Formats: sequence, structure tokens, C-alpha cells
Amino acid sequence: MNILYEDNHLIAVAKKAGDIVQGDKTGDVPLPDLVKAYLKEKYQKPGNVYLGVVHRLDRPVSGVVLFAKTSKALSRLNKMFAEHETVRKTYLAIVANKPLQPEGTLTHWLTRNEKQNTARAYDREVPGSKKAVLDYRLVAQSDRYFLLEITLHTGRHHQIRCQLAKMGCPIKGDLKYGASRSNPDGSISLHAWRLSLEHPVTHAPLTIEAPVPNDRLWQEITIKA
Repeated sequence: MNILYEDNHLIAVAKKAGDIVQGDKTGDVPLPDLVKAYLKEKYQKPGNVYLGVVHRLDRPVSGVVLFAKTSKALSRLNKMFAEHETVRKTYLAIVANKPLQPEGTLTHWLTRNEKQNTARAYDREVPGSKKAVLDYRLVAQSDRYFLLEITLHTGRHHQIRCQLAKMGCPIKGDLKYGASRSNPDGSISLHAWRLSLEHPVTHAPLTIEAPVPNDRLWQEITIKA
């Protein structure tokens, strides 16, 4: 397990594509259980280990996942993540189509289809929709692909995947949102790269970064960034 940051109140790990943050019908071991086992062994804890889930990443997405080791930290982090004011999430996405503009802000209204586990983006508000806003910037390109840096201003279901597809730039490997083919490992080329926030207990500024996946395209395209 790749531990990116740990103190008395927080622990952040680098999630691999395919790991699940929340248990599902597959029966695969969720990431929080693995972190609890790590903490139990490291600190030789005899009883149950407390671990609060602060946020989630979709199964095919890699990157930073932050957990709370105390109830005080969890309560404050939940409030911070809900308000989106003191938490900054930066993602990297590899797309096959070059955006018409090298940078910009996307604003859509998203609806969610629970049965199909998808979101749909609209240019204007529709019944049941929620506003979704992100900034994107083209930072590198290879012969066939383009690397976008994305900053989220809202936290909607499948927001980045849905909004980039609406822009005509589906994420590589994301069949659900219009990619032409899947990635061999079942991942999509979306990476939660950097999480910046105020520490919920010490109030010091904190930035946590996860290295990009160890695959050839990610390594090649990010070298050019």
C-alpha cells in the first residue's frame, strides 16, 4: 500500500484503478478495510481500528484518497468537503480529442440515472439537475492523446467524466461516456492527482499528491507536462 501522508488525525493513500472505496456486490475487499488492517498491524492495536471515509473515487479511477483517523477530523472534513471552499481537488485526464480551447470553465447541469449509474449533462437547468462547474487546462500531448489538468468546483456524480464527454473529449477507456475502446486493465485514464486543504485539526495548509499510474502512456505524457 502506498501511504502518501499520515499523522495522528489523517491518512492518505494512493488508490490504484480497480480498488473500491465502498463495498459492492463483487465482494472485493474495500480500500478502507485494507487501510484499517495496515493501521492495526503498524500500531499493534488489539481492538477495532477507527477509520472515517471522507470522499470516494470511482472504481476505475486512480489517485489520492483521504481518510480520517479520528471522529473529530472526520466531522470537520465532512463539513469542508461539503462546502468546497477550503478543499481544492486537481485531477489529470487523458483524452483522445483535443479541446477546441486550450483552457476554460465548463458549467453544466447534471442529472443522475441511478439504474444505469450514469450522469447526463445539460447546458441549462432541467428538473432534478444539479449545477456542475470545473476548470480545465491542456498541459501536454502525445501523438494521439491529450493531457488535461482539471480543477473541480463542485462534486457531482461522474462529474469530470460526464462534462468532458459533453465537451467532446471523453476520457480514454471510459466506454460509459463515449470512449472508442476500453483500457486493457479496465481503468479509465482519470487520476486524482492533488488534494489541497486546510488541516482539520492543526489548520496548517496541506497538499497531498499521488504519482500517476505506472503505465507507459501516463509516464510518457506527463513527462511532457
